[in-house]
Amino acid sequence: MEGVRPHPNPKEALEQYTIPARAAAEILFIAQAIHGDLEGKSVADLGCGTGRLSIGAALLGAEFVVGVDIDPEAIAVAARNGESVGIRGIQWVVSDISALRGEFDTVIQNPPFGVRRRGADREFLEKAIELGRVVYSLHKSDPDSRGFIKRLVEKHGGAVTHLYQMDMYIPPTFDFHVERRHRVAVDLYRVVSRA
Repeated sequence: MEGVRPHPNPKEALEQYTIPARAAAEILFIAQAIHGDLEGKSVADLGCGTGRLSIGAALLGAEFVVGVDIDPEAIAVAARNGESVGIRGIQWVVSDISALRGEFDTVIQNPPFGVRRRGADREFLEKAIELGRVVYSLHKSDPDSRGFIKRLVEKHGGAVTHLYQMDMYIPPTFDFHVERRHRVAVDLYRVVSRA
């Protein structure tokens, strides 16, 4: 996971932060080792960026993986990252998530947190519930948001089965970042569709 290259030109408006390798490994461990939601499964990674979660899912035995991102530059890096670790079967798609159709066993995502564009995380969560039987979605940790997310999930036919609290350490990515490493408290939601 450490060898997956970050985005060379992240866009602030899209909240493009490469998920740290440790956080990605923790999410993937929870999804596979604890819940068995990757091996032999069809997996979609919404807002896949440079592909760290997609590649990890493939390495853990996912049968079919689709990584989707609106940014063609991110997808180009993701494809090179997959090839650099010997993974060639991932379908990399340049698209807005709203255009994605189908059904997947598992959706994994580190969506925008909605800091730059309010509600961006909500769009991702709604789409993930529409597409996936099981969803792993990462959101900024906030006790007030937890109730909102739980209600949103239930409104769209899902149920939160687990909530894992985690820390991510983000390197300086944009000009306004002044810390060497910024700690971000996040919540990983595991959601099961009732559909």
